[in-house]
Amino acid sequence: MSTEAKTQQTQRRARRRQTIREEFTNLPNLITLARIASIPLVLVFIDDSDPVRSLWACLIFLVASVSDALDGYLARSRKMITVVGKFLDPLADKLLVMAVLVYMVRIGRVPDWIAVLLIGREIAITGLRGIAISEGLVIAASPFGKNKTAFQLIGIAFLILHFPYPLLGTNHVIDFHSVGLTVIYVSLVFSIFSAIQYFQFFLEAAEDKERREAQQGEDPDPPLDDPPTTRA
Repeated sequence: MSTEAKTQQTQRRARRRQTIREEFTNLPNLITLARIASIPLVLVFIDDSDPVRSLWACLIFLVASVSDALDGYLARSRKMITVVGKFLDPLADKLLVMAVLVYMVRIGRVPDWIAVLLIGREIAITGLRGIAISEGLVIAASPFGKNKTAFQLIGIAFLILHFPYPLLGTNHVIDFHSVGLTVIYVSLVFSIFSAIQYFQFFLEAAEDKERREAQQGEDPDPPLDDPPTTRA
């Protein structure tokens, strides 16, 4: 390879590296990275002996959760949708939820079997989506999925609060731990139904693809004109 060709290749690589750096530092992705960075803060402030610290943990968790909608809006409105963002955004969401669930299992606020089912569902659906993308399949969004996310975030926020708090201006006291567990149970139901729907949509999309290929006369593995020869 000539010196000029090597120089051009080096410049192309430098431009690619600069592009990746720019993707990491655009505003939507910085918000996503901040959401990941907030996870240790949430865990540090969760405290079984201090309602104020738990309140701060809940506020940080809610701000991090809401930032998911903000970075998505900014990426779409400013045309800043990037490969890095497509990777980081769902990763940040799952890390936030999984980290808090696992930590609250350790301190006894969430039954371990619930955390296993919720985390297992996320891993299974992520793998299913990866297979669908590799096969060129389009899976419709499950209506149960949005409900699952909403109930899950609310339930986790209540479990982070944990302590009984009086309603503002009233004498009524809410046990946020009990309410949070109830909401988590509801989110578990939505999680199971949405997982079933995703698998159903995946099978329907795969069957539809096969049907279209058959109609177009495509043979994914056409027979060879001549049989292969075998050498002794």
